Amino acid sequence: MHDIRYNPVDDEIIVPNPFASALLVFRGGANGQEAPIRIIQGPNTQLGGPQRLDIDTIHREIFVPGGGGIQVYSLDANGDTPPKRVIRGPDTQIGGNSIAVDPLNNLIAVPARDRGIAIFDRLASGNAKPLRIIRGPNTQIDRINQMQIYPEGKLVMIAMPGQQGLMEPPRVFVGIWSLDDDGDVPPKWTLNGAETTLKKPFGIAINPEHKELYVTDMRLNGVLTFSLPEVFQPVARTAAR
Repeated sequence: MHDIRYNPVDDEIIVPNPFASALLVFRGGANGQEAPIRIIQGPNTQLGGPQRLDIDTIHREIFVPGGGGIQVYSLDANGDTPPKRVIRGPDTQIGGNSIAVDPLNNLIAVPARDRGIAIFDRLASGNAKPLRIIRGPNTQIDRINQMQIYPEGKLVMIAMPGQQGLMEPPRVFVGIWSLDDDGDVPPKWTLNGAETTLKKPFGIAINPEHKELYVTDMRLNGVLTFSLPEVFQPVARTAAR
């Protein structure tokens, strides 16, 4: 399993299972050899070995990237349920399996082809073009792994583990961009260099209340905590839809 999400509204845990082409939903208090309370699985789901996901508890949806597209399901889906909508096609320029959803500003961030970040409207469907693409040499983007969005600040934060296959790639960092950025835009903030001790950052999580960013490093086999009060500053946002 390469991802996990907790739904605090319904006290549920959601995990993608790539081998079973399924999404597994467990009770928040599940323990031991406990079966899922729901399984989204079957030919109508269009799931093809899901690796990652994100959830939107405001609009009650699950977003699953993969196969050059994004499938969106109801948070209450069960069984062989088709997606509510699918973003897929050459105009989408989607090129990766990570995703982050912003339910407050109604945006989705996913990896774009040719080392970029594609920003979509949350309700995008079909062969939709991105609203914006962050891409170019100034972005320093090499390989995108896990992504998180801080909706109140309208920021996307991304773990960049460097060139695949190398034990300790030469260029690794955590980059933070505005969701309003477009084009060859450098990150607003970066975590990199010897002082960070990062060797291969892979996953990230945020704690806005304490203004902290957590980074898992697959080479250190550890979790690093960074205090970033300058990053966690709310900005004006659009109303939820």
